[in-house]
Parts: sequence; C-alpha cells; structure tokens
Amino acid sequence: MRIACPKEIKNHEYRVGLTPASVRELVARGHELIVQSAAGSAIGLSDEQYLAAGAQIVPEAAELFARADMIVKVKEPQPAECALLRPGQILYTYLHLAPDPEQTAALIRSGAICIAYETVTGPGGGLPLLAPMSEVAGRMAVQAGAAHLEKSKGGMGVLLGGVPGVAAAQVVILGAGVVGTHALQMAVGLGARVTVLDKNVDRLRQLDLIFGNRITTLYSSAQSVEEAVLAADLVIGGVLIPGAAAPKLVTRAMVARMKKGAVVVDVAIDQGGCFETSHPTTHAEPTFVVDGVVHYCVANMPGAVARTSTFALNNATIGHALALADKGWRQALRDDVHLRAGLNVAAGQVTYEAVARALGHPYVPAATLLA
Repeated sequence: MRIACPKEIKNHEYRVGLTPASVRELVARGHELIVQSAAGSAIGLSDEQYLAAGAQIVPEAAELFARADMIVKVKEPQPAECALLRPGQILYTYLHLAPDPEQTAALIRSGAICIAYETVTGPGGGLPLLAPMSEVAGRMAVQAGAAHLEKSKGGMGVLLGGVPGVAAAQVVILGAGVVGTHALQMAVGLGARVTVLDKNVDRLRQLDLIFGNRITTLYSSAQSVEEAVLAADLVIGGVLIPGAAAPKLVTRAMVARMKKGAVVVDVAIDQGGCFETSHPTTHAEPTFVVDGVVHYCVANMPGAVARTSTFALNNATIGHALALADKGWRQALRDDVHLRAGLNVAAGQVTYEAVARALGHPYVPAATLLA
C-alpha cells in the first residue's frame, strides 16, 4: 500500500501522524511511504531521518494526497485537505465529527474511508487511541488553568497551591475518566483543593481509595455540579461520550454566577465542549472572557507539547495502521471489531451512530457496509 503523511496545517499544530520509527515499521512490511517535506521539522524530526527510514519526501500536499492509498494524520482534515480526498482513499486520523457538520459533509462528499482515532475501542472497553492525548490534555489543563489564574492573564490572581497561611485554590474536575484522572494527579501534586465529579460511583470509589482525604468525590448531578462550579477558582471539563457531542454540564447562567476571574478549561471542546459558553480557540489566542470568567478552549491542547504527544500517539496508532496497510480496510475491519468501531464515514455514508444522530444523517452500520 502507498501510505502518506502530510504536514499538519491547523493553527499551531506541530504534531505529525508518523514518526521515522513508524515509517520504518511500515516500510519493513513492504509498503511505500511518502512524507511531506518538513512534516516533523518543528519537533526535531528531519527529512533526513524520514529518508533514512525509507520514506520518499515530496514538497506539496496535493501530490501526496494524489498518490496515496492511505493518509495518516493527527488532526481532522481542514477544508483544503478534504477537497484533496478521493473515493476509496483511507483517512486515518482524529475526526471529532459530532460537533462539526461542515467537515462531516465534506467527508461524505469525498467518498473516502474515514477512520477516527477517537472512536477505536479496546478490549477493556476503553479508547486506546484517544487515551494518550487525553492523558496529555488532562495534565496540560492544570498547567493552563494555573497560568491563567494569574492576574496578568486575566485571572483572579490566585496561586493554585496557596502558601502557608493562605488557602489553596479550589479546583473542580468534571469527569473522572482519563482526562479527569490526569488533571486530578497534577492538581493534587500542586497542592490545590480538588473536587472531582462523575456518575460512575465505582470510579469515584477507586479515586477515593488512592487519594483519600486529599480530594473530595461527588456524584454528578445538576445540583452538585452547580454548587461545585460556583465555589471553584478553576473548573476543568473532561466529560466524554464516545463519538457524540459533549453534554453541556455548565450552563450560561451558572457561568454568570461564578467568581469573577475564575478560569474554565474545556478539554471536551473537540466534541463541542461541556460549558454552554465555550467555543473553540487556538494556541495563538487561547482564551476569551464571558461574564468575568476566563475560558481556555484550545481544540488541540496536546499540540503545545507536540514532540511528547507525537511519540505517545504513534505508540497507540501504529498497530492499527499496520493492519490497515497489510490487509486493506475491508479485511482489517472485518477481522477487528475494535478497529471497526473507528469507521465514521465510508463511501458517502455515516457509519457511526452517535455522529449520524447528532447531525441528522442516515446511519449505515459498518458491518452492513462490510457485508
């Protein structure tokens, strides 16, 4: 198979879909690799390293898309990239389609086979291709929140961990999944007072056993969310419904009643965000203010630590990339129900139920298409 890795063009996105090590793995299996010039240069991966791994280097994305059977990326294709996709071509990347009707429509028109990292499942029921970036984003959420609590960044001027004689900041984490757990570890490590909310009582019990009285765990309800958010200095949104739009747990009315200078970090923004006041921002302009509350809603947070994120992501994605390349998409998806869960759009059909329901498209199960 001819596999291509373009340079990412989303704002301040420096990650790359394939590292030289991943290229070497695919080349060793007899596949042809094409990498766009300078695709990894921002994170210290040179064209010479890709050449040594067996890739060809091409200067322009248009040539790369035209020649490839499979495109391996990091972020969702931008409009210019969607226009380069063609029927039957495999696109293997993060998509986050539920809150993005324009991208979904473009992928349907393309006729491409679109496999989303974020909905590929694992044997234990998790999301193994999303997990590495959720780990990064959860840890970064605390860093970003702590920085924007500084007065010069628009916050109320509170040190997250406090000092002797002065109370630490109150951090509220919505969701005790991968994002929430890693945010919790960072916030506790910095000395903050932390409250975590989730509907999974077993998960809350696990966190209580680990952290004890260093944290407060609460069952998530409209009442408990409202009370916690109004008392918070920093709120981190880490809720996820696989493939679907994130639920709006914090309403505009709640935000209006929050402390002035408080900060919200909406890690769920890729799926539309869990704050009613959220809209996507970029690393160039990461924040905006609503009713005196600072909102950090960067849609590709792990891109800020692009080298770490790239290697972590490749560790997770290379196995399925090899299966797709070795077997072709139809056989690979027939053989692996977990990879099949990643198929979101194929041959002009929406094949992921949550996306179809969120955007009003007809739903065609992946198994039906494969049959």
